[in-house]
Parts: sequence; structure tokens; C-alpha cells
Amino acid sequence: MTGKLCKVLICVCISLAFLTAAASPALAGKKDDTLYFSWKKELESLDRYFNTAREGMIVSRQICDDLLYRDPDTLQYKPLLAKSYKWLDTTTMEFELRQGITFHNGEKFDADDVVYTINFVSNPDNKVLVQRNVNWIDRAEKLGPYKVKLYLKEPFPSALEYLAGNIPIYPNEYYAKVGPKGFGIKPIGTGPYKVVEHEVGKKIVFEKNKNYFKDSPKGQPSIGRLVQRTIPEDTTMAAELMTGGLDWIYQVPKDQADSLANVPNVQVLKAETMRVGWLVMDAAGRSGENPFQKVAVRKAVSHAIDREGISRNLVGGQSRVIHSHCFPTQFGCTDAVVKYDYNPVKAKELLAEAGYPNGFEIDLHGYRNRPYAEAMIGNLQAVGIKANLKYLKYSALREKVYGSKVTFNFTTWGSYGVNDISNITGRFYNFTEVDYARDEQVRDWLKEGDSIIDRNKRKAVYNKALNRIADEAYVLPLFTWVANYAFSKELDFKPYPDAVPRFFLSKWK
Repeated sequence: MTGKLCKVLICVCISLAFLTAAASPALAGKKDDTLYFSWKKELESLDRYFNTAREGMIVSRQICDDLLYRDPDTLQYKPLLAKSYKWLDTTTMEFELRQGITFHNGEKFDADDVVYTINFVSNPDNKVLVQRNVNWIDRAEKLGPYKVKLYLKEPFPSALEYLAGNIPIYPNEYYAKVGPKGFGIKPIGTGPYKVVEHEVGKKIVFEKNKNYFKDSPKGQPSIGRLVQRTIPEDTTMAAELMTGGLDWIYQVPKDQADSLANVPNVQVLKAETMRVGWLVMDAAGRSGENPFQKVAVRKAVSHAIDREGISRNLVGGQSRVIHSHCFPTQFGCTDAVVKYDYNPVKAKELLAEAGYPNGFEIDLHGYRNRPYAEAMIGNLQAVGIKANLKYLKYSALREKVYGSKVTFNFTTWGSYGVNDISNITGRFYNFTEVDYARDEQVRDWLKEGDSIIDRNKRKAVYNKALNRIADEAYVLPLFTWVANYAFSKELDFKPYPDAVPRFFLSKWK
């Protein structure tokens, strides 16, 4: 089926659904205090540690709590299951735990649950799927009924970020009994919602936890029930949203989002996410001798791309141009770096200065958002650079990148929702398989920043690294991505850049 035919069919389906919506009463929503939502992913396990899907993270955030909580509005770390915390030294933390909290099955929360969970997930023999979430932990030690000491393998200042969303605490007695398989079917947490029904891969029903502890920085849940359904087809989800069978959907394709924006009972938000894109230029010559080994050429490319135009006209919504190789809210990120404006004349001058008055020909590799890549190819063509698009699947492109076979690369990174630049800038400049700059000074600064607990000192070191990256134009940071949400206008819902919906903060209008 051609792309053109697909778009026609989508428009027909949405038009029919729109007519149905106008004639049909609402089935979901405020009336029965139940939020009906859907996604496409068949989630096989509800155990956060044994699935890698964002949907697994969404479930976990509703039903489980971590030791800490990052306030999505202020970005401050607040005690959650912990009552308080402190750094004893660069590799040791101490937590005083809240008392009087119970899990959904009535099991009492205490230090045994924290120690059991942390020691289980940090043990490599237990094969937690997302190792970067836990492989910095050495062990946890019980100091008292409600007091725990956490030992790190080495200084890891972004520990707070991981403890505030990536390490949910499980009931030790229940988990020891049922294991990952049993927990994946029937999870038990302390969170604002509890799972009361689960058809694996098809449906999850949540109920408000009426005993949720009143001092939680998450607040108290408002909506009584949440019902998730797995629906593989985008058009079916859109149709059900319009006819009242659903209240909320996300990851809506752009053309459908544009159509849904015209539906009276539906609100569409094209909300900014932490995913950012950039152009990688092989300054280190990993792929062999190439024009990007000259800084003037890298700066020419930086002036040649109309980032603002692409962000505004193709990405749309809340997308914005970025100038540093990080997401703006991430700890350590700064916008106070050299900025390359869209200036084709300057780009041509720099190319001539570098010995390429007539430009050159190069392959541009990419794996997603082809229209964005094609727009950038047009910009490059205008200054004399002929870029041939080599569009591959992510896995195929990754192998080429790892194998030093890519000279010019359009790529993106979402940082897994981690609000710290150690999860992006630190990854791409540390002489690993994805580092095409190979700058020893940048590497050393980033390593230093990744190991300092003092926040002001961390910021200062990261600032030096980010400024050098920009001065040398090792990459061209592009813009932020958006996620398209569509939901009932009866629902008060606010999206956040980590793209994890917090239904416990939502309510009916």
C-alpha cells in the first residue's frame, strides 16, 4: 500500500468517525470517573525491571514509588518513600524512611523492602534489562527498621535522578515469593494507583489507592479508575477517541493529530519532549580522511541549516532550536555557547576558506524523520554541498556508526527521560563507539563533571565542555522533538518533557 493511499484511508476513517462522534453520546470519561486510554505496545510484563518499553515506565510510575521524586514542574528532588536523605561522602548515601506506609496487598513498607529491592536489581546475576539504571550501585545496607545506607561503586552524582524514577521499591516478601514472572502479571506497589485487573498484552485496570500516604509529593490521585487497552491501529484509536470510547491517546502521527485538532470534543497538544537531534560530523577522521576534519567545514554546515524553519514548519508544536548538545532542562546544560545562525552566505565563505569553493559530495546517514533530513539536504545543496541520503533502519545504522563507517550522520537521543547531561553529552564524547570527536579535553571535563557531587562545580566543568564542543562545531545541535497527545476536553492533563504521563496529577474539569 502506498503512503498516499494510506493517508487517504486515514482521512476517510477519521471523517467517518467524526460523523459518528457528532451523533453518539460519550461512553467514557467524567461520567463514570474512569479514564480510558490506549497504546499500541503489547506489554508482556508489568515488572519495571524486566521490560524496556516506555509503557512499562508509565505503569510503574502510577503504581510504584521510588525513594525520591523529581517534581516535574520545579525539577527539584523531593523525598518520596524516603523521609530524608544525605550524602555521607562521594560514594555513600543515607536514607531515613517514612513510616506508616503499606503496599497494595497490606504488606508494611520498611527498610527490608528497600534493601531487598536494591540488592536484587543491582546484582547482575538477576539480569535486570536496563542495566544503566542500576549498574552504578554496589549494595544497600539496613541500619535500622527505617534507615538504609546505599553504597555506590564510584562517585555518581546523577544518582538522585535515577533514584527519583528508575528504581521503584517492591515488597520484599511478595516479590521473593512470586518473582519477576508473578510480579509482571500482578504487580504490587505503594503508589497512587493499584492494578486490580490485568489481561496480559491487552488490558490493565487501575483503581485509586484510597490509602495512599498523605505526605507524598506526588499528591493524592483524583480520578477513580484508569483503564488501559492495547489497540495496534492508530486509526482505530483516533476513531474511538472521537466517538467516546477513549479519553486519551499519545504518540499520534502528525497527520492524524492535525485532523483530530478539528474535532470539537478533542484537545491536541504537540508537546516538547527530551528527544533532541543533531548532525554528527566525523572530526576525528574515524571513517577516513574527510572534509569534516576541518573546523571551517563543520562551521559552514552549522550556518547552512535552517534549523528554525525546520523546527517551526516540519516539527511544529513546542519544538525549539537548541545550541548545546543536551536538552535545556538537563542538569549541567547551558545555552550560553556560540550560536550558529542560518547564514548561507557565511557558509559559502567558510567552505571557500577551507578549500572547497565549489562544495563537495558526501553521504548523509539517517534512520528517522526523513522529511527533516530532506529539508537539511536542500539547505546543504544551496551552499554547494551535495548530500546523498542513506536512510537505514536504526539497528543497521548503529552497526555502521560503531564500525567507523559513517562520516555524516543525522541522529537523535531521548536520554531515557534522565534529566542530567551525563546521560547524553557524557555518552557521546567519552571515546566510545559513538564518539566522532575524540577530544581528550572534552572527555576529561565530562568525566570530572560526572564524578563531582558539588552541583556548582559540576555545572562549571560541564560549561567548559559544552563551550568547547560548540566552538569546535563537533556536532550541530538541531531542535527538540514533540510528542502528539490527543485527549478529551473534559480531562485536565499536562504533558512533561520526559513523555511519561502522570495520571495521578490529572483530574476531570
